[in-house]
Amino acid sequence: MIDWDDVRYFLAVARGGSVRAAAERLGVNHSTVLRRVAQLEERLGAHMFEKLPSGYRLTAAGEEVLELADQMEASSHQLETRVFGRDQGVRGLLRVTLAPPLATHLLMPDFADFARLHPDIEMEILSSGELANLTNREADVAIRVVYDRKTLPLNLHGLKGPELFGGIYISRDRLAAWRAGAPDPVRWIVISIHGIPDWAHEGEVRAAEVPFRATDAAAQIVAVQQGIGMTTLPCFVGDADPLLVRVPGTDLHMYGTLWLLTQGETRKTKRVRLFTEFVSRRLTAYAPLLAGLSVSRD
Repeated sequence: MIDWDDVRYFLAVARGGSVRAAAERLGVNHSTVLRRVAQLEERLGAHMFEKLPSGYRLTAAGEEVLELADQMEASSHQLETRVFGRDQGVRGLLRVTLAPPLATHLLMPDFADFARLHPDIEMEILSSGELANLTNREADVAIRVVYDRKTLPLNLHGLKGPELFGGIYISRDRLAAWRAGAPDPVRWIVISIHGIPDWAHEGEVRAAEVPFRATDAAAQIVAVQQGIGMTTLPCFVGDADPLLVRVPGTDLHMYGTLWLLTQGETRKTKRVRLFTEFVSRRLTAYAPLLAGLSVSRD
C-alpha cells in the first residue's frame, strides 16, 4: 500500500517546486523530504521529478501521480472533517504526558477537578518520566518544561505557561543538627541519571564528597525528608513541604518554562481544547509557587 505521508511530501515538492520549499512548508528538514519522495518512487517503480537548476520538474509519471494525489488529499481532508465533526462531543480518551513531580506534587488535584467536570472523558495520565511522542499519537497533550523555545518541534502547537524555578533543600531537623555541630556528614542526594548541577555548589552548608543516589524523584524527596542530606528540587515541591527548608545562602535557579503542547488536528477536538484551557488557567494561578515566590524567607 502507498503511504499517504509519502504522498503529502510528493505534493509539497510538486507545489513548491523545490525540496527546500517543501521542507519549510511541512516543518521538517531537507533530508526527510528526499527520503519520503524516494520511498514513493521506489514503491511506484518510477521517477517523479527531474532535478533542474531552477528546481524540481514533474516527469510524465509524476504528472499522472499528481492528479491522483490531489484526489487522495481531497478525500483525506473530507475524512478528517467528518471525524473532527463527530469528535466535538465531550467524551472519549484524553492522554496527558508530564513529568512525575508535576503530576503528583502539583496538578493531580486539578486533574481530579477536570474529571469531575467532565465525567465522560476517560483520562490517562502518562507520568513515567519518558517523553511521549505527540506526532505518533502516543499522547494528546504534553505538559513539559522547556528551557529554550527554539527546541520545540515545529509541528507542535504550544501554549506558554509560567516559568519554573528550583532551589536547594534540606530537612529542617537536619539543618538544625548541622547548626548544632552534628558530626555526621551532609550528603548530596542526586537522581543517578542527573548528577549535581554546577549551580548547586553554593550556600553555607558544605556537602560530603560521597553522594547518596536515587533512581527517581519520589525516592529523592523521601531521602531529603529523612535527613540524609540536601538536594535540588522544584520550588513547588520544596516550598510546599513543611519538613523542608531552603539551604541558607543559596539562590533559585530557573529550570525553564512550562508549555502545554498539542499536535495537528488533535488540538481541535473539544476535549483537548477544554483540557488545555482549564490547565492553562490553573498554571497561571500557580505562577508564584512555580517561581518560588509563595514562601517568605527571613
